[in-house]
Amino acid sequence: MTNRILGIVALLWGCFSHAQIVINELDADTPSTDVKEFVELKSTSANMPLDGYCLVFFNGGSGTSNVSYLAIDLDGMVTDVNGILLIGNSQVTPAPAYVIPNTSIQNGPDVVAIYQANASDFPLNTAATTTGLINALAYSNAATTTPSAIMTALGLTVCVNESLNQNAANQSMQRNNDGTFSVTTPTPGMNNDGSGIILNGITITATPAPITEGQTLSVTFTTASPVSGSALNVSFTMNNGSFTLSDYSGTSSISIPVGSSSATTNLLIVDDTNNEGDEELKIKVNSVPSGYVLNNNSIVVRVNDNDYIVSPWGTPLNPTYGIVTPTIPSGYYDSLEGLSGAALKQALQDIIANPNVVHAHNYGDIADILLEADRNPLNGSQIWMMYVESPRSKIDYQTGNSNIGVWNREHIWPQSRGGFADATSSIPDGINVWLPTGPDDIIAGHADAHHLRAEDGSENTTRSNRDYGSDYNGPAGNSGSWKGDVSRALFYMAVRYNGLNLVNGNPVDTTVGQMGDLASLLTWNHTDPADDFEMHRNNYIYTWQYNRNPFIDYPLLADYIFGSHFGEPWSFALQQNTFDSQAVKVYPNPATDRITIQGITQTAQISICDVAGKEVYTNTIQNDQAIDFSGFQSGIYIVKILSDSQNKAFKIVKQ
Repeated sequence: MTNRILGIVALLWGCFSHAQIVINELDADTPSTDVKEFVELKSTSANMPLDGYCLVFFNGGSGTSNVSYLAIDLDGMVTDVNGILLIGNSQVTPAPAYVIPNTSIQNGPDVVAIYQANASDFPLNTAATTTGLINALAYSNAATTTPSAIMTALGLTVCVNESLNQNAANQSMQRNNDGTFSVTTPTPGMNNDGSGIILNGITITATPAPITEGQTLSVTFTTASPVSGSALNVSFTMNNGSFTLSDYSGTSSISIPVGSSSATTNLLIVDDTNNEGDEELKIKVNSVPSGYVLNNNSIVVRVNDNDYIVSPWGTPLNPTYGIVTPTIPSGYYDSLEGLSGAALKQALQDIIANPNVVHAHNYGDIADILLEADRNPLNGSQIWMMYVESPRSKIDYQTGNSNIGVWNREHIWPQSRGGFADATSSIPDGINVWLPTGPDDIIAGHADAHHLRAEDGSENTTRSNRDYGSDYNGPAGNSGSWKGDVSRALFYMAVRYNGLNLVNGNPVDTTVGQMGDLASLLTWNHTDPADDFEMHRNNYIYTWQYNRNPFIDYPLLADYIFGSHFGEPWSFALQQNTFDSQAVKVYPNPATDRITIQGITQTAQISICDVAGKEVYTNTIQNDQAIDFSGFQSGIYIVKILSDSQNKAFKIVKQ
């Protein structure tokens, strides 16, 4: 017996070996993020309806085991002319008859089984049973690991090891004609021994992708071999969520004549006047004639909305100041006047954690809040991702396990270090459903939008629960346009919730209740001043939570509560605006030997940061001044000017 033959899958019931439908092939461990998983079923007769059957996946690993994690009804499905039915991810070729999300099938040790039952009979965490069992396969990706408990429950004695040849990601488990299993190159959609009718494969392509409203989408169907016998006629749909029949016009079908191999139809994507955001159409074929098979299906094409809103304020990378008016309620901060030290901090907490006023929402609501709070000012169909300093379409929100090419919710104060990990529901219930809260309600921190931002999924993972400044400083090449934002969010959290404290240095990342680096945060509060983007999100979050981030409204408060002015009395006169930001100019641009700051009529702080966000120059000036630029390396620099809480930033190129 070769090392590819693993033995007969022995079952207690003799009917298994005579089952009308069996598990023919399973590929659980696939390259990358498991985007080509599939399970293939085979019937003893061709074109067999599978009404009354279901496919159930059982978890046999450590922790919760011997219970179901996924069940699929097979009602309405029919095996093909070779008796094959393919279920898998959208990237599997040929296209599966039933598509499951990526990473749906666990790598094992697990069991997949066919039952004569309904999927509703197997809700999540249903115990394995032999009632109605038709066929089952136990599998693993390690020779020494088996789902022993569930194997006993189902009467299985053999576990197939997908890693038999130390190549699990590129091989699958395939049933041989004698009931044994081999581990070899995947053969989805065909008999494992190479026999049977060879089907003419149809490949669907669509151009351009992505497409913008008003453009024409060309959909082409191409067969592997010229059509014979009679013309190939195929219809398809493009509806998907909010993208409906009203969003396109044209013929959604093709006809390939005998002797030809391709046909194209053109559809106009309607250019409406609705600001509906980006959408995705899905080219889906429900059936093809006998003798053909789809190599791909459910083709998703991004449709970019050209009616998006452009806001008058800038992005954090190109900030503006003074355009967005703060919606501070009358008298909101009056109680702070003249206070200092601990009394000032307590009075501020009394405002932003007032149990009679403040609303607490859940984590599910955050995704909806961020759609507006972190909206890209240049394109309302996108959100702005903080650390990577770039936009992404709102519809690219992470819903699966993969964090590549998607955005998700970033906790600036990490969940594990705040004591509120997974503390609220992930099911949104809207702005009108909320709970009262207070300063000791640390659970509310899990879904406090003032410290949650839209972020690139992979960069969110890279940041993890690290401290800022002394540890995390963003991805390589970033300009630091987010640094003041995170400092003001952390200042807010340390006042809003009892038990949260900001400290110097880089405390152990498992320390609950502490975050650093305070010294860096205080510096960032000045070098990356609060801008219109932050003020807009502060205003919007207030409509949900009924509290504001005071360090966006009055950035200098941070120095009086956490910094060099601690113990000095606070006065709103400190925030009076005498700095005319519109009159300030920095020139020339590009620069060579020097730059001139013009329009300064009183004391101002000047800081220059490189593209990595590192401060390379700082100074205090009283009036117009030239700065020697000759010693700077060629590249892009951000010149920031702060005076009396008014700010202005310039991007300067050094030649």
